[in-house]
Amino acid sequence: MRTTFPEYVVALATIVGSVLFSIFGGVGIACLPLGLIFSFIRRPKAVITRSQYIKEATELGKKARELKKAADTLHQEERSGSKGRKWRKNVKSVEKELLQLEEDVKLLEEMYPQGEKAETSWALTVLGYLAKLVLGILGFIVSVAWVAHIVIYLLINPPLHPFLNEVFIKLDDLWGLLGTAAFAFFCFYLLLAVIAGAMMLGLRLVFITIHPMKWGATLMNSFLFNVGLILLCSISVIQFCSTAFGYYAQATAAQEIFGHTLESLRGIKYLYKYNVFQIAFVVLAGLTFVYYAAFGWRRRKPSGKFQLSS
Repeated sequence: MRTTFPEYVVALATIVGSVLFSIFGGVGIACLPLGLIFSFIRRPKAVITRSQYIKEATELGKKARELKKAADTLHQEERSGSKGRKWRKNVKSVEKELLQLEEDVKLLEEMYPQGEKAETSWALTVLGYLAKLVLGILGFIVSVAWVAHIVIYLLINPPLHPFLNEVFIKLDDLWGLLGTAAFAFFCFYLLLAVIAGAMMLGLRLVFITIHPMKWGATLMNSFLFNVGLILLCSISVIQFCSTAFGYYAQATAAQEIFGHTLESLRGIKYLYKYNVFQIAFVVLAGLTFVYYAAFGWRRRKPSGKFQLSS
């Protein structure tokens, strides 16, 4: 049987999106809840004194002057036309140090709130970290449910149990839209995991360049890049969910396209037959969990004087 052209285009886009989804989704499914939980663990415990604030602010000021001097040097090299590998490496180092400096300034402002509403600001900071803890615990439960469902329903043949499929069906029996709402929530959580994974890898890994998104300081090209990334991965999220919830979504259009046609195309079908993307997803989720368990709770040590590599 010949497939239609739109279905073949969707299949090719799904392959590309599935590679990104396996990487970003696998990392994000673990770092999204654990990042919130460890953010609560690393939170400022109390307001610092004025003398401590002046000392920390002085150190940050020195670091800012060093970065400005380094940026001016790189700008002069750019104008002179010497933009080699060393120059690009130094630019990345300055950008990374600048992001860390902004985080340190934000943390210092949280530890020493100023102004007439300083007490209110500190109370909101404490409540914000408590909200992160609650959301992190709920997210961790959802992440564990996702990984357990993938192992029980997808990686083991025949499946041990329908698991979340049966949960959705029972919720539908209670109220018509309850199961559909739960299904949508789990799908949207995967998309949030992709975003969290992309942001983490963009800041942590050197060999992958992802435009970082920062509240109030994101360039338009970074917005466009991340929107394109999410749109590309959204097709794979639909495919992944239609496969993972095949028992619940049977006899639907999504199941017909992603569950039957896509998994029967010549050459492509083996990627789905042997669960390549699902295995990569679970492995990366496990590695990220180990990374956070080993290093996520630690506070970042302040770096010394910043210098450009020669």
